[in-house]
Amino acid sequence: MERTKCSLTTLCYLEKDGSYLMMHRVKKKNDINRDKWIGVGGHAEMGESPEDCLLREVYEETGLTLTRYRFRGLVTFVLEGVETQYMCLYTADEWTGKITGDCREGILEWIQKTAVNDLPLWSGDRVFFRLLDRQAPFFSLKLSYQGDELTECVLDGTKLDWERFLLGN
Repeated sequence: MERTKCSLTTLCYLEKDGSYLMMHRVKKKNDINRDKWIGVGGHAEMGESPEDCLLREVYEETGLTLTRYRFRGLVTFVLEGVETQYMCLYTADEWTGKITGDCREGILEWIQKTAVNDLPLWSGDRVFFRLLDRQAPFFSLKLSYQGDELTECVLDGTKLDWERFLLGN
């Protein structure tokens, strides 16, 4: 049996006044997320728990120290030709510090939740934003891609017609 690599990542959406803090990924070369809008986070380092990674990455990318956050879901990304990623998805609504504005990966901006779907996002991100919007309890979401195209979406072990789901049906 061939073994493939996998990694653990975190992603966090800070929430304030009906907005999410998001990053427009425009600064890094050869970035799989190039030109997309995502939350803040990144890869876990050796010995880190998901929470350790979350706190470190948010601080490194924003200058903020989270004081209240919630683990919302586990998202498995399967991308053709790339290692599988297990992403711990968080939201946060309390922190200390001020945004540094000097993120090496992109530009940070507060985006109204109602405007998020107008941004260039991964299709699967639209699914988990919908789940966050619905205040879904903890969820497991598997997203399979070929290039930028979402080819499979599985929510809590059941295949999801994600296009219909996004339309509210």
